[in-house]
Amino acid sequence: MKRIFTFICSLILLFALFPATAFASGNGNMDGGGGGMGQGTSTNKWTPGNDGVRITVVNAETGAAVSSPVDFTNRSQSNVLHFGKVNKLQYLSGTGLSLRSGSAYDYINPTHPLPTIVSSTGSSNITAIRRYFCSEYACKMVANATGVDYDRMLAGEYKLLIEPIAYFTHNGMYYCMTATEAGLYDQLAGGALRRTMTSLTHKNLPLSIFLEYSDLGIPAWTGSRTGKQNNTDIVNSLGAGIVWFTDLPVPPSAEIDAPDVEYRVDTDVITSILLRTTDRLTPDNPATVTFHINGTNYTVHNIVIPEDDSQLVWVKWHTPSTPQTITITVSLSAGSTAKDTFVAKIVDLNERIPPDPLATDTYPGYSIPALPAGPQKLTAAWGVWSCRWKADWKWHADWKWEDDDCGSGCLPDCPGGHGHWEDHGKWVDEGDWEYDYTGYSASLSGSMTLMPDDIVPTASGKNMKSGYGVKTEVSAVLSTSAPSGHYTNPQTAFSVFPEFHYQTYLRLLQRTSGGRSAKFAFRANEFSTYGRSVHFTPVWFPDNTDYVVYTQVWDTWTPDGMLSMNLHDNVSIQDSLFDDWYTNRE
Repeated sequence: MKRIFTFICSLILLFALFPATAFASGNGNMDGGGGGMGQGTSTNKWTPGNDGVRITVVNAETGAAVSSPVDFTNRSQSNVLHFGKVNKLQYLSGTGLSLRSGSAYDYINPTHPLPTIVSSTGSSNITAIRRYFCSEYACKMVANATGVDYDRMLAGEYKLLIEPIAYFTHNGMYYCMTATEAGLYDQLAGGALRRTMTSLTHKNLPLSIFLEYSDLGIPAWTGSRTGKQNNTDIVNSLGAGIVWFTDLPVPPSAEIDAPDVEYRVDTDVITSILLRTTDRLTPDNPATVTFHINGTNYTVHNIVIPEDDSQLVWVKWHTPSTPQTITITVSLSAGSTAKDTFVAKIVDLNERIPPDPLATDTYPGYSIPALPAGPQKLTAAWGVWSCRWKADWKWHADWKWEDDDCGSGCLPDCPGGHGHWEDHGKWVDEGDWEYDYTGYSASLSGSMTLMPDDIVPTASGKNMKSGYGVKTEVSAVLSTSAPSGHYTNPQTAFSVFPEFHYQTYLRLLQRTSGGRSAKFAFRANEFSTYGRSVHFTPVWFPDNTDYVVYTQVWDTWTPDGMLSMNLHDNVSIQDSLFDDWYTNRE
């Protein structure tokens, strides 16, 4: 059962740490794990205690950042290679990893030293971490460092997103990385960190802090608390804790009665699980995973994974053409997965067509709505283990004594015993299986263009009068080097409109070209006299105002989940189509 923990800071323990400070009650959504560390080398090493945290103040409800991230560490840091101040939520929203070469690294040494963040012994230090960051001292420290109002923070308007940092040498270069950055870096570097710094970057750093229950779009961690983790789990789930300073309600421990995944009808999708194993899987004893989906079995054979490791395993399939709810089950020949039965809801994204616009339409008191802040996922990463035999031939000696015949040359009283030693040994292959990890990634990018319809008589560029139609072209480009079985092309796009406050009605766009570079446009409008593929702007729309259409692109599936993208564009409204009407009297 999922364990939910609400931490109320202890005054007695805190007075021992900070004897001259008054204290507030804080709440911490964080837990930790880890394991023992191996030995480093001169070019790949980490010193225990050379750690820190990155803290971002975010809106307690929306998760939107209200401060720039700030790094805290007990030690002096110089000549550090770093990736700027980017937090986990920003990376999950699509911000790419970018090395800030030549840029100075800014950090703060706190007056009261941080507790040990990254353990080197395998004993989690989460109790001390909670106690420190749930204190009023920490609240004031962060408020002073970020410029955020202390009283508003204390009142519960904000939360602190806390990410562990490690400072270490990799391939002779000195780096600063959060757990998320280490996972992203390893994906781009083809597993270089995992090969050289695995106990730090793929175990003790990401497991030093993680969520006990989901919050701010970051899922709770329910996997192993001691083993080496894969990059996907690190980026998506690990290396993040959340603290707030008021008695906000803690989410219930009961599971919400909702589908585990939602797909659209008549759509190519990918369903995946994370297969874990404590024993190595080799070509001699590979794993087989079978997905049982809607009466069809999809089997993945010959899965190889190193000891105490994991890999995403997936199947690409096409959803039914009618809405329904199905149960997907997964059977394994080896290894384990966190969930082997889950519910998939197949839904019809019905086009809720806006009503016929009329010349008599009015909307008194209309105000321009803000654009929706829908979630999007612009990047994905996954990988596949392969295994090959690495021969190591060694000679196994087997010396034996061979008697020699005395022959005619021996003396009459020869006692015998003539002979020699011979090696009857053989070559033996003492090799072993060697693993390689091939990482893949995908990114979704695109653009949207909104323009007056071609037959609008008085349009000029993006300027037009209200009441006429607008057309759109949406471009969605999937960039990946993965095989085609690893992804689906962009498939779905729909638009919502400001006159309906981006609610109630939507237009499902038609795909005008497919493949990895897909294009979408409005469907033919049933209220258009000329059958134009447009949406009509309301005649009452305010003058001197941008008319902004918001579009979401969905259903680009990968083993790491669905990529999605939010786009918008506008035309400028001045006057209405009535200003184009006139009578010519002579």
